[in-house]
Amino acid sequence: MNSTEYTLDKIDRKILSALRQNGRLTVAQLADEVGLSSSPCWTRLKRLETLKIIDGYTANINPKAIGINELFFIEITLERHDDEILEKFSQTLADIPEVIEAHLVTGDYDYLVKVAVKNAEHYERFLRKKLYSIKGIRHTRSTFALRPLKSATSSDLMLIE
Repeated sequence: MNSTEYTLDKIDRKILSALRQNGRLTVAQLADEVGLSSSPCWTRLKRLETLKIIDGYTANINPKAIGINELFFIEITLERHDDEILEKFSQTLADIPEVIEAHLVTGDYDYLVKVAVKNAEHYERFLRKKLYSIKGIRHTRSTFALRPLKSATSSDLMLIE
């Protein structure tokens, strides 16, 4: 069975909701929160992990607290679109620390990339030394984020019905 064949029930959703609020709950705390004993709660939790419905646990880090003050979105168009170029470009982007999200998209450009940097000087260094050194880029267009209106994590997807 895979996650696309598995239907979440009310208890599974309670588990996901509780973990969304606090991913550091012990199994005993989680069981208490969702109204199960520890053993069936642990079994459900392991099933959700095995099916990759729970795909890991992370800490939410405040970017400003570690000096990351600016977000940019970059639209990137490549010169060519063969599989080898797309794969190489994707892997190169994935290896750049400032790139916090990268999506292959449809439309007027090929990639939409989210970049986190300390300041404008850092962004300029990122562009010149990292992004523009990647072969195969035809055109880029950058947009500076003024402030976030909504910031979602993958756990927020659970709320979509």
